[in-house]
Amino acid sequence: MRTYELITPEGTKDILFDECLAMREVEDKYIRIFKGMGYSEVVTPGIEFYDVFNSGARKYSQESLYKLSDSKGRLITLRPDCTIPIARLVATRLRDASLPLRLFYTQNVYENNKLLKGRSDEIVQSGIELIGSEYKRADFEVMSIAVSVLKTYKNTDFRLEIGDIGFFKELVSLLEVSDSVCEEIRYLIEAKNYPALNDLLDSIGKNDVTKALKKLPSLFGGVEVFDKASKLVANDEIQAILENLKEFYHSLQRLGLGDKLSVDLGIVNRTDYYTGIVFKGYLSGVGEAVLQGGRYNKLISEFGYNVPATGFAVNVNLVAALVRKLGLSSVTKSPDAVVYAEHGHCIDAITFALGLASEGKICENAVFEDLDRTIAYCKEKTINKLYIVSDKIRELTLKDGDYVE
Repeated sequence: MRTYELITPEGTKDILFDECLAMREVEDKYIRIFKGMGYSEVVTPGIEFYDVFNSGARKYSQESLYKLSDSKGRLITLRPDCTIPIARLVATRLRDASLPLRLFYTQNVYENNKLLKGRSDEIVQSGIELIGSEYKRADFEVMSIAVSVLKTYKNTDFRLEIGDIGFFKELVSLLEVSDSVCEEIRYLIEAKNYPALNDLLDSIGKNDVTKALKKLPSLFGGVEVFDKASKLVANDEIQAILENLKEFYHSLQRLGLGDKLSVDLGIVNRTDYYTGIVFKGYLSGVGEAVLQGGRYNKLISEFGYNVPATGFAVNVNLVAALVRKLGLSSVTKSPDAVVYAEHGHCIDAITFALGLASEGKICENAVFEDLDRTIAYCKEKTINKLYIVSDKIRELTLKDGDYVE
């Protein structure tokens, strides 16, 4: 029988040293941005009841979730999404809190991506949720913070794409098809799989709606997209959605985004809780969106508390990998010093090492039994200082390959 004790499950990996450092630096930069705009941190459990992700707009397919059972036999799952548990949190423990609520998080999510080779099943997300405002100024705030996140590293180029999920939802509502067919249409648009999308829509029928859905993946670009889209279907609701999105586009241009801002009516996120404006952020050198979010006005009401919300999440793993590739992150530092204890002075040496560490130095306590092995180790690591603790403390400095007092 094969055992798996020496490898990690598919979709996961061990993260070491400089990778960890890069991720922590990315998280810290984003957290400073979030705190600076008045957001407070929350942490939700890594495991939730399956029911949290199996109803209404919260519904995830069973196959995409990592599931297990608790001590009472109840089905629970590893958290595949941060926004849904925060919606539960807001509707319960924060129900009586004054609105608006500004919340941020940095935590892991888990999703089974076995059909998407190369995708991680475990990633770290940092993000914000602005709860309790239905007004455009809340969306502007969230998207402006998203731009700040994308601009964090000055040597990286970025772009922000905006859309409105209502455009797609209104179109498919005009088709007399099942929910499963609607989901298949959504998937093919998101994947920009034109041949399969055209075949499916042809099987439904040829009319203005199917014609518009065929063009949806190509409705991408600048302000010209609005004119193209408005000619597809003569529907008052769709025209209102386009006018609202156009206003957002022009307002965001006041951030000086220029050609870094584009419109994409093909943003049809798999997560079904979005109800209006949606957006994605990209960094050059990364082949997928590093940031995505939007407005979700009905999600929290599914937990019994009817308040609107908007927010976004950043894939920290993708950003950290990019900044390491570009040399924009720190690297693990060698120790500034090693402290070696003569016989009978182990506690004294450790106390001395802790004192150096409290002063901001990186200091190792030598665990070798003899001084020669300690010196060999220090030379191998090119450690500048060696302290020898006995009745007194001797300080040695590395000079021309040897340690001298």
